[in-house]
Amino acid sequence: MKVLNYGSLNYDFVYQVDHITAAGETQASEQRETFCGGKGLNQSIALAKAGAKVFQAGTVGSDGQMLLDELNRYGVDTAFVRMIEGETGHAVIQVDRNAQNGILLFGGANIKQSKEEIDRTLDAFEEGDFLLIQNEINLLDDLIDSAFDRGMCIVCNPSPYNKALENCDFSKISVFMLNEVEGFQMTGKKEPGEILDVMAKQFPRAEVVLTLGEEGAVYQKGSVRVKQDCIPVKVVDTTAAGDTFTGYFIAGIIKGMRPADNLKRCAKASSIAVSRKGAAPSIPTKDEVDIV
Repeated sequence: MKVLNYGSLNYDFVYQVDHITAAGETQASEQRETFCGGKGLNQSIALAKAGAKVFQAGTVGSDGQMLLDELNRYGVDTAFVRMIEGETGHAVIQVDRNAQNGILLFGGANIKQSKEEIDRTLDAFEEGDFLLIQNEINLLDDLIDSAFDRGMCIVCNPSPYNKALENCDFSKISVFMLNEVEGFQMTGKKEPGEILDVMAKQFPRAEVVLTLGEEGAVYQKGSVRVKQDCIPVKVVDTTAAGDTFTGYFIAGIIKGMRPADNLKRCAKASSIAVSRKGAAPSIPTKDEVDIV
């Protein structure tokens, strides 16, 4: 069973600030650091560190070699990543004194996927293999349709949530990975229980994982719900928390873990990630998680 992560590859420019800059405000940054990132890269590295065999697909610009090197360093197969002329995507990330962040994305090469390349990539995978997607690349609707036609298990993290997702057939999704904001954007509900009620009604065959920050996470399939509390730690940077949770959860499915055990392991992994700076570098290995 293989995992194909078709997603974004970015450079993250992380600025330490007193508070998230408001409209019309100019603020001095205390520090700037550069990391390899993008939801695609972060989730692939989380999958690899959690013990899964993962293939990354997507597009980088001519300046993107460092991202490929980073993926390879953690054992992610990059045979399906294209390098094209132009600029790699990047994110400008503000991290405030309370470790909360604000993120501005530039798509760059990430939004230059082609239907032909999608089909060539998916042809290398089989029925029952996993496809992990986020919403930081273009042609997501074509990707979902093509993967569904091939019988792949599609895991969707609909982030960032925008109008492009209106073209996607979410009935073809096997697993949704949502936070509270995305849950509200998808359902119009703010209370976790109400979000899950709407998701169960609209997508009765799908598994749903709703992450709730300090309140933990909830897993749902049909009428079954499993709650996992957050594991308290000193928070340094929350940038990769959701990506860590997503990668570890999929790895847990592949391992055949029960939802309750899987959620607990994901909570441990995320708690370690938020106690460290950066995105990909903050994601713990399975050995670190399993001894906690």
